[in-house]
Amino acid sequence: MEWIELIVHTTTEGTDSVSGLLMDCGAAGTMIEDRSDIPDPNQPHGIWEIIDPALLDSMPEDVLVHAWFEESPSLPSLLDSIRSRLSELSAGSSAGLDYGSLQLDTRSVNDQAWTDVWKKYFKPFHAGTHLVIKPTWEPFSPAPDDLVIEIDPGMAFGSGTHETTGMCLSLLEEVIAGGEEIIDVGTGSGILAIGAALLGAGRVLAVDIDPDAVKVAQENVKHNRVEQIVSVQQGNLLDRVSDTCDICVANIISDVIISFAAPLMSHIRPGGLFICSGIVSQRSDEVAEALNAAGYRILRKVTRGEWTAFLSGRN
Repeated sequence: MEWIELIVHTTTEGTDSVSGLLMDCGAAGTMIEDRSDIPDPNQPHGIWEIIDPALLDSMPEDVLVHAWFEESPSLPSLLDSIRSRLSELSAGSSAGLDYGSLQLDTRSVNDQAWTDVWKKYFKPFHAGTHLVIKPTWEPFSPAPDDLVIEIDPGMAFGSGTHETTGMCLSLLEEVIAGGEEIIDVGTGSGILAIGAALLGAGRVLAVDIDPDAVKVAQENVKHNRVEQIVSVQQGNLLDRVSDTCDICVANIISDVIISFAAPLMSHIRPGGLFICSGIVSQRSDEVAEALNAAGYRILRKVTRGEWTAFLSGRN
């Protein structure tokens, strides 16, 4: 099968909007190349020695959002539509948002290229004090106290490299004492559910509306041998699941968090915790207002790069 790869030149600030636009237009998946995601190997830090210094030199100056579309007769009209929507998005620059040039490039790739194009940037790394994210295809020698999550994201969100996933994993590492029941909303690759299991959770329910994500998550759960703790279910948490939990984690998008913060509370036991991320920092105040209005106590706000996560408690 042949695929068309679209590449949009943008900025770190513009990646969320551009990626969302391309997915709305039917992309099979997106991948972001951003120099700011690669730690500077010249700076002293315990995990940065795994970064090849040549990697930074190979990264493009622009932030690139890659998207893949199956070749079809409708592709020319689709490209016209995408160019039109990018032009509309460019108008946002006048409102103080920097989207960059939004230049659109195209090239043909085959299935193997689609599978491998992003893998060269995905290396083992620490996502917390003990949690280590390791791609299934990469070698790694863990320290005695490392908890290693082996992950193959496939076409689901959640390799752990994104700030939003990293913040959720770090917060889970801080709050899991052992034996908690946890619900992971929008599990994607299953990375947060697997991390929770390795940290000592008693039971984890991982939920996603996307059947492809559910398949990927199930495979990753089995690969990490935590299927006795983690169960994966397809569906909308609020419509299909009646379970309650001690900790709910949701790494999704601001609009969804805002809309379901209140109804979600019925799934969190009194005194329980809600970890949410996937929040563009410029919308963090909106999310905080929704959490407060729903009756949560915001215990902590964490920001990395352009992204924010909240740790909240239910009374």
